[in-house]
Amino acid sequence: MPSPDPDHPGLLMRDPLGYTDRILIVPPPLVRIVALFDGAHDELDIAAAVARASDEVSVGHVVRSLVAALSDGGFLEDEAFEGRRAEAHARFAGEACREASHAGSAYPSDRAVLRSTLDGWLGSVDGPRARSKDLVGLAAPHVSPQGGWRSYAAAYGALRPSDSGRTIVVLGTSHYGPPSSFGLTSKPFETPLGETTPDLEAVDFLWREGGDAVRHEDYCHAVEHSVEFQVVFLQHILGASVRVVPILCGPFDTPREDLPEDEANVKRFLEALRAFASQREDVLFVLGVDLAHVGRRYHDRSKAIANEGELVQVASRDRERLKHVEAGDAEGFWRSVGHPADDDLNWCGTAPLYAFLRSVGPVVGDTLHYDQWNIDPESVVSFAGMEFTKGDS
Repeated sequence: MPSPDPDHPGLLMRDPLGYTDRILIVPPPLVRIVALFDGAHDELDIAAAVARASDEVSVGHVVRSLVAALSDGGFLEDEAFEGRRAEAHARFAGEACREASHAGSAYPSDRAVLRSTLDGWLGSVDGPRARSKDLVGLAAPHVSPQGGWRSYAAAYGALRPSDSGRTIVVLGTSHYGPPSSFGLTSKPFETPLGETTPDLEAVDFLWREGGDAVRHEDYCHAVEHSVEFQVVFLQHILGASVRVVPILCGPFDTPREDLPEDEANVKRFLEALRAFASQREDVLFVLGVDLAHVGRRYHDRSKAIANEGELVQVASRDRERLKHVEAGDAEGFWRSVGHPADDDLNWCGTAPLYAFLRSVGPVVGDTLHYDQWNIDPESVVSFAGMEFTKGDS
């Protein structure tokens, strides 16, 4: 991303997967040079580009310094990087629990402060609303709770303490996992509120029956926030030891003319998830999903302001897509969004929503709250709080 420090302009580089905690700022003259580290150019190509940019003949030392900086920082795909990655994956696999990675940044790390904050957010809804006995799922944002708390409150207003005995299947967006994959973990989630209880029987069933689309002990869980944020709200309402099955859904790499389940591995996992849900009357689905991503952070030419200008049209388009979700129309929803590379709204929740509709349907959805938030002064994320009840077969 562009460097936010005016005294150090250029390209800020960081690794969201946490293989390195280093941050590099590449000066503007070198940004185009760094783009040549793409696997298709060698050091001679890069040296030639540096020479052209600097009008210098002897640039070998510059290239060597750049290569060393990238490698030492963990940003070059070489043996050093492979070692970092293997070490991180082994460390996560050996941990007894999935530790909170966003406590103290996205939400308070102090238990009392966190509870007070959550009480304030959840208390913002207009009293307890009517509750259908046929509740089968809800969808909440995974944007930072401080920006999306109204939609979180709308969605989680559907839960009651009496739901504490249910198994909660959390379908979260996988921001870093490979396409058409489903990441599982058997670890309890630890937050400032305590530890969840993993449903090991469910995880084992999905691992065994889900086929090659399954990534067991998926490292992405170590850094992903889309499940963690849901866990915090679930623990606050249902108790710290709430029983959870966390699943990270990678984007479907499916041609527009096909459906995701036309890929055999995806079909097998969705069938396994549907079989599991049909066997257990206590299952409740929770989806951690955002919708549109618009503005300069997301490579648009112009800045975006929530609920203003073009974002009014974005809201209209979001709601048209959500009509398919509300109707439980998985195919219509997929056709309205299509392949992630073709989606100019950059929806960040398509895979969990589609997986839910295919695995649990027929359902009827209700959009309880829709909102937009400026995640920075020039970029906007949209999201919604929804609940789902059983539909007619």
